[in-house]
Amino acid sequence: MNDRRIRKVVIVGGGTAGWMAAAAIAHVLKNGYADITLVESEIIGTVGVGEATIPQIVNFQSMLGLDENEFVARTNATFKLGIEFVNWSSPGSRYIHPFGSYGIEMEGIAFHHFWLKQRNIQRARGEAVTPLSDYCLQAVAAKRDLFMRPVQAPNSPLEKIAYAFQFDALLYAKYLREIAESRGVKRIEGRVVDVAKNSENGYIDKLKLDDGREIEGDLFVDCSGFRGLLIEEALETGYEEWTHWLPCDRAVAVPCESVGSPEPYTRSTAHAAGWQWRIPLQHRTGNGHVFSSQFMSDDDATDILMQNLDGKPLADPRILKFTTGRRKKFWNKNCVAVGLAAGFMEPLESTSIHLAQSAIAKLLAFFPQQEIKPVDVDMFNAMTVTEYEQIRDFLILHYHQTKRTDSDFWNHVRTMDVPDNLKQKMELYRETGRIFRQNDELFTDTSWLAVMEGQELETTAYHPVVDAMGEDQLQARLKNVRDVIMNSADVMPTHRKFIDDNCKAANHAS
Repeated sequence: MNDRRIRKVVIVGGGTAGWMAAAAIAHVLKNGYADITLVESEIIGTVGVGEATIPQIVNFQSMLGLDENEFVARTNATFKLGIEFVNWSSPGSRYIHPFGSYGIEMEGIAFHHFWLKQRNIQRARGEAVTPLSDYCLQAVAAKRDLFMRPVQAPNSPLEKIAYAFQFDALLYAKYLREIAESRGVKRIEGRVVDVAKNSENGYIDKLKLDDGREIEGDLFVDCSGFRGLLIEEALETGYEEWTHWLPCDRAVAVPCESVGSPEPYTRSTAHAAGWQWRIPLQHRTGNGHVFSSQFMSDDDATDILMQNLDGKPLADPRILKFTTGRRKKFWNKNCVAVGLAAGFMEPLESTSIHLAQSAIAKLLAFFPQQEIKPVDVDMFNAMTVTEYEQIRDFLILHYHQTKRTDSDFWNHVRTMDVPDNLKQKMELYRETGRIFRQNDELFTDTSWLAVMEGQELETTAYHPVVDAMGEDQLQARLKNVRDVIMNSADVMPTHRKFIDDNCKAANHAS
């Protein structure tokens, strides 16, 4: 039989997405299956915005066989149990979106329905409402600056501690480069100046570099960032904008000195025309202000950011421009876009690195022969469109479900029309207290519940079967759940102590 396998994989662009792709592809294509080449230019900078992640990255690290303590130390990383949202529902409001479930399912019914009934009872009696966050170990631990990895503890929430990382993206790319090169990836320093395509089928044949070298390939992975050097400039794939739903199109970023111990969570603080991220690392704190240029100038946005830093700035602030949306195709001919080349959604829920990871995983699942099958390409694109749209709708929820009326920006997003799927989810919760996860979407029922309740999309409804449990029994069961959560948190070390004991960075040089 003729050998029709892919022989040459060419990745264009380094940074986080490029080296994630290189390391993962090299891990899977063992034993000389294919040559893997990554082309990047040191004179072309990387965006470096995405320093916070979500728990799925733990699976990526495990797949690569990385030592987690080494990775954390090498990238000046910290651990992350969730995201704190400040001023989103109204000025002064605050809640946590945790990486863990609330309580436990009871009688086959989701826990939050029992909490919803308890809230109704407590309000009717004029009692203080027990916060939903008291029933999630990650939320409790985050507020108390605690962290530990899951341990063997039968029937305890300590067995199921989901977590992610906050790390220096440049150090992460450097670390993954070492892993990839040790597994056979060839790095070429150079800038792509021309892309040669096959005259018959329009596939990419080879790249021409600024020094005249030519790089041939069978499959090309575009990790060139917003520019989309291959997917857009060469193949003219097209881009679908979502700025009418997510109007933020700028970010100003600056690192600052750390003040105190790093918290095990990312913070998102809403301002007059956008929001500010705060990502605590071992050696510094990452900061940025995402805003809409339609409602705020670059200078005003920069002033707001600089006035809200914890410590002394470590660099000059820099402006990043972006257009929220996605490519019309993520896989076009023999080119697959990964990372910012595929699309962009602001890092409100730390999804940028996950979307790169997800694209790589799907590429490996649908890895082609030289004769690429359209059915593979179509399925890859359809799955990715769904993934992007589901994340988009979750981000829109943060803006649309607000009571803020203090600026034109918030009045705009609060009153704008939103996608039908999001309308349906919001109405379902408001009317019935139910949340349904669709098509294996990224964000779980817990995530939707955390944001809906945190943004004050409240309901007085709950699952009718909850009424089969008497009020005294309900109160006792919920108290027991809360006590278990609090007792579990009591045995956890501080986040700082866990890092110092297990994965402290050797130095604080970025």
